[in-house]
Amino acid sequence: MAIPSGRADHPLFDPKQRIKLGIFGSNVSNGCTISTAESSFRPTWQQNLDLALQAEALDFDLLVPVGRWKGFGGETDFNGDCLEVYTWAAALAARTERIHIFATSHVPTVHPILAAKQAATIDRISNGRFGINVVCGWYTPEMEMFGVQQLPHDDRYARATEWIQVCKRLWQEQDFDFAGEYYTIKGGYMLPKPVQQPYPLLINAGVSPAGIDYAAREMDVNFCIVSTLDQGRELIGQIRGKAAGYGRDIGIMSSAAVVCRSSEAEARAVWDHIVARGDYAALDNLLTTFGVQSGSMTPEAARELTERFIVGWGGYPLVGTPLQVAQEIGRLADIGVDILLLSWLDYAPELNYFGEQVMPLLKDMGLRV
Repeated sequence: MAIPSGRADHPLFDPKQRIKLGIFGSNVSNGCTISTAESSFRPTWQQNLDLALQAEALDFDLLVPVGRWKGFGGETDFNGDCLEVYTWAAALAARTERIHIFATSHVPTVHPILAAKQAATIDRISNGRFGINVVCGWYTPEMEMFGVQQLPHDDRYARATEWIQVCKRLWQEQDFDFAGEYYTIKGGYMLPKPVQQPYPLLINAGVSPAGIDYAAREMDVNFCIVSTLDQGRELIGQIRGKAAGYGRDIGIMSSAAVVCRSSEAEARAVWDHIVARGDYAALDNLLTTFGVQSGSMTPEAARELTERFIVGWGGYPLVGTPLQVAQEIGRLADIGVDILLLSWLDYAPELNYFGEQVMPLLKDMGLRV
């Protein structure tokens, strides 16, 4: 696995684990599944705590929430019921021991001084297990709710550059001034500093040219969607090539939707059921904004991935028997994915099945220890 620059001793990048595994989206209603298919999952605090402890017991490596302020409408109001990410992370940090916990933080809605202070505090609570997934703010209705002007696509990364530079200086310096186009800091001051040095782990999901450049310069990990193995290999090569141009290496994270059953036919039938029960009104709202305004995907290309968005927010499909799922995870590791975030229709029972049936196979294959 690739080790981001300056993170050789970080436990999340232990080279003995060829691929790290995390849970994605347990803090929001419906998780990553835009469907009315039957599920016991609800984004309650108790379920989130139980899932975190379950994941830690199964030797998962990290938890990454979805940063959401407003739902996508439709029958489910997809993701509309959600736990705020910094308080979520702080509470889980106090109740867990080993697993790494992230907050997905929107640049336009959280001032960098507040973000840096919250991050340092949670890093202290967790004893060095916290990180930030930096989001530039693509969902316009959320920005409008905050009264924040939605910037043109590339300008969002210019603002995000200043945002993270202020955070980094707060984590490493004291009594500094900063004068930028978007932020002005006079006498920047913060104590305590985070446990992690030089600062907590940083992720950004950027696959547009501006996004790839931002992650290559400022982040430890780029979170990218793999649609096919060939596309993923090429994209990962571009991301790592851009980082190398800055004299850096960068980790690669992706996401996957898991539908694992004892037979492939059963798994495919479950996938088809989730798709048939899809909340297509919510999906249309999501794709219209995401495709038109993110700069990362056209609406036409996004619609070709309709099933993947319905089942797992566009994540790579892991559908089949435990052996088939384990083998596909191995193929993702082979193309350069270092960290894989997983989601399920019904998190708790399906996570338990994954732990019992898939994790031993991953160890047998040398992907996990």
